[in-house]
Amino acid sequence: MTTNSSKTQWQYLEQRPHPWRKQLYLRGKRIKASVIYSSLVVNNETLEEAADNWDLPLAAIKEVVEYCETNQELLKQEAREERRRLEEKGLALEPKVTHHSR
Repeated sequence: MTTNSSKTQWQYLEQRPHPWRKQLYLRGKRIKASVIYSSLVVNNETLEEAADNWDLPLAAIKEVVEYCETNQELLKQEAREERRRLEEKGLALEPKVTHHSR
């Protein structure tokens, strides 16, 4: 698996020890870059709104976006692995469909 996570110098991102996860985290926090990126995308936020919501410098958000957009395959692999591990533990990830009679 090749990634661009070995960029010479990330100012706001860092590696953290983890048995299988390789993506970078926000420096000094336990927040994965993908969590911030996903929030930005799902909530259709501007970079400025994301910076405000996460109480981070705009430059940190830009770095998260750059990192996540250039490491999509790694993030997808980790999401699949996390899903597999949760399912292995018996956790249902899909909502149960309930039918209501009218």
